[in-house]
Amino acid sequence: MPQHYPFTAVVGAELDQLDDMALALVLTTISPAIGGVLVRGEKGTAKSTLVRALAAVLPPIDVVKGDRFSSDPADPAPLSPDGPFGPDAEAETRPVRLVELPVGATEDRVLGSLDLEQALGSGITRYEPGLLARAHRGVLYVDEVNLLHDHLVDLLLDAAAMGRSTVERDGVSVEHAARFVLIGTMNPEEGELRPQLLDRFGLAVEVAAPRDPQARAEVVRRRLAFDADPAGFAARFAEQDAALTARIRRAQELVAEVELDDATLVSIAELCAAFEVDGLRADIVTARTAAAHAAWHGRTTITRDDVRAAARLALPHRRRRNPFDETGLDESQLDDLLGPDEPPAGGPEDGPGDGGPDDGGPDGGGPEGGPGGAPESGSAASAPATPPTPPGGDAPEGSGQAQESTVGAGEPVRARLLQVDGVGAGVSGRRSRAITDDGRRIGARTPAGRSGSLHLVETVRAAAPHQHARGRADGGRVLLRPADLRVAVREGRESNLVLLCVDASGSMAARRRMEQVKTAVLSLLLDAYQRRDKVGLVTFRGATASLDLPPTSSVDVAARRLEELPAGGRTPLAEGLATAADALRLEGIRDPLRRPLLVVVTDGRATSGPDALARAHRAADHVRATRVASVVVDCETGGFRLGLAGVLADRLGAQHLPLGEVSADSLTSVVRSAQVSGEVA
Repeated sequence: MPQHYPFTAVVGAELDQLDDMALALVLTTISPAIGGVLVRGEKGTAKSTLVRALAAVLPPIDVVKGDRFSSDPADPAPLSPDGPFGPDAEAETRPVRLVELPVGATEDRVLGSLDLEQALGSGITRYEPGLLARAHRGVLYVDEVNLLHDHLVDLLLDAAAMGRSTVERDGVSVEHAARFVLIGTMNPEEGELRPQLLDRFGLAVEVAAPRDPQARAEVVRRRLAFDADPAGFAARFAEQDAALTARIRRAQELVAEVELDDATLVSIAELCAAFEVDGLRADIVTARTAAAHAAWHGRTTITRDDVRAAARLALPHRRRRNPFDETGLDESQLDDLLGPDEPPAGGPEDGPGDGGPDDGGPDGGGPEGGPGGAPESGSAASAPATPPTPPGGDAPEGSGQAQESTVGAGEPVRARLLQVDGVGAGVSGRRSRAITDDGRRIGARTPAGRSGSLHLVETVRAAAPHQHARGRADGGRVLLRPADLRVAVREGRESNLVLLCVDASGSMAARRRMEQVKTAVLSLLLDAYQRRDKVGLVTFRGATASLDLPPTSSVDVAARRLEELPAGGRTPLAEGLATAADALRLEGIRDPLRRPLLVVVTDGRATSGPDALARAHRAADHVRATRVASVVVDCETGGFRLGLAGVLADRLGAQHLPLGEVSADSLTSVVRSAQVSGEVA
């Protein structure tokens, strides 16, 4: 059996000095009703290492021997399809399971489904349990939970909240217990969870690599020692891990005795109202977390420090209401609301690192910012002075930084739906038509492996011609063979790669025009977020173009890059299109099933270098030859227009979309105006 890295060997997870992540994991195992933990942080911050080490320090559990659903022998009425169990049912003790759910898991694998081998081979309808059944009374871990499809995340969170899973599919009707600790980890640079899903996680923490050289050196020192001698290294921390296990067991037994008095509940309600979190889930989770924190310290009375620790873990992620909102909590405001410190009401002395206000864990603000971070781009303090640029013209070549300006975007609007023509076969999403695992049933196929939803009618149809040869008696049951099996083909929606190629030259630098452009692009980013797309950002100005954001699922990062984007200089349109074509080619190799959509935001001018317009048109012809779906958002404004963006759209074979029609509401207004005019006429 491979040796896992010890829990207490992780820097920040020592028994008497738990950082936010370790504390959140411990508290949710003390009280699983908290609702799980979401860990957000940059790569290489021991997220997966600590989660995988958690199961090893949890107290072992008693289960009914032979039961596939890990029923508790002390439960008088266990919800298990393998039951009922008599009073003499044999029990066994085993470690808590850590069940990992892969990002590519299907709904059948998660929920369970009909055992097709039994059904076709023996004619027996038997339920084959899924990952939720295996995770009962254990830990269910989803790495890169932000890349998991939304409907699966909803399914997991519903099961975790209700403590049971109900399966009604393929002739199977089963309900079984599914009480588990749900832990998700994610790198925000790869995409965010929707605010609605963030709220469903009980606790959320931000983690970052330590900046202190001594702490970093200690992390490396321990890792090298573990790799050199895993067994010996684990033995060094065995005593600390055992002490942690014993303390968790005592807290699990004590948490039911912790008193949640009216004063504490009112204090929690005041906190949640002051921080303007939506709904009442925050109040409930904070109360449960405070009780678990008190039990962790051996107390049955909740103190100010317990409420403070609970609020720091349960509230920050619930302040994100809109896709581009930052998470975080103003801790000085939290202290003001809680009032002055008070001594603990009993039990062991609280010390630094106990999860209270003196903890040395992450401060909730990641490297990308948060409260107290850099000033917002586009503010008066960050926008350099810019000499006026001639209307419709570019700033002089070589004019330098003084000719650049940074303008913020306005509020995003609901964007017009842009789609890729045809039917794809990419990752499930909400943009273009595709063959997916969900959606409406349009046909059947022979299965590849054991995945897919059974298409019963087509399975029977495939078996029907062979019944006489198989010796079926009159009135007897249909005789099926594995070769008869058919699964449903479903058409739904896929997510796409939306690559934005944005003109940031001097012709766009007029403050009002650049604000309109950024607002339109931000609206497209919001639409991509809602439709679960990957996005990339290419910008061009001066003499060059750059891939400012390689294709990613994090539209938040794209929005920040857009906000900081300065404008000025000449217009290297050819270079912009060439850079976009290269980015699409490389991403096509990495992710061949995800179809791209190129959105070029420009007025069509090309002024950088000799024969600039001719080179831009040749670059457009090259992009068209790759057969990528394209849209040109025409940014030209004013009474006198050259129509160059329309010409560019023709060369690309792209849809031509005036800037004012990016908004779905604006397009609706145009149609309604035309209808009214027609009625008047």
